[in-house]
Amino acid sequence: MLISKMKEVWICLKAGRVTLPYPFKPAIPPDGFRGKLEIDKEKCIGCAGCANVCTPRAIIVTDLNGDWRKIDFYLERCTYCGRCEEVCPENAIVMTKEFETATNSKEDLHISVELYMGSCQRCGRCFTPVHPLDKMMVTGFREN
Repeated sequence: MLISKMKEVWICLKAGRVTLPYPFKPAIPPDGFRGKLEIDKEKCIGCAGCANVCTPRAIIVTDLNGDWRKIDFYLERCTYCGRCEEVCPENAIVMTKEFETATNSKEDLHISVELYMGSCQRCGRCFTPVHPLDKMMVTGFREN
């Protein structure tokens, strides 16, 4: 018994320090790390593809009226799988390297995006204009 414990002590001493001094010197996440997500409102077209693939239902899409769509991201439910980033056709969702998301308030983990959804006069499908000033007068047809 004593010999096995001495072997264990020898192995531990030989290995040296195996942990990081985390609060004083945080480690830099490696490439491909999936941390807190960020949404670029200017790129988002409101297609709701991210909500369709979100397994924990952390993304909720609500149509406010015919022209406005609201997308809510509940990060307290997020499992950081990265599916929303993969399916976004406009690369509006990006998984950052930020992993320290502890907070005292649940509202800090809620991202809400409201989008103006202009609709095509010919087919009725929604699209967003290129520039915010173009939102006032949308004319023409969407290319298929």
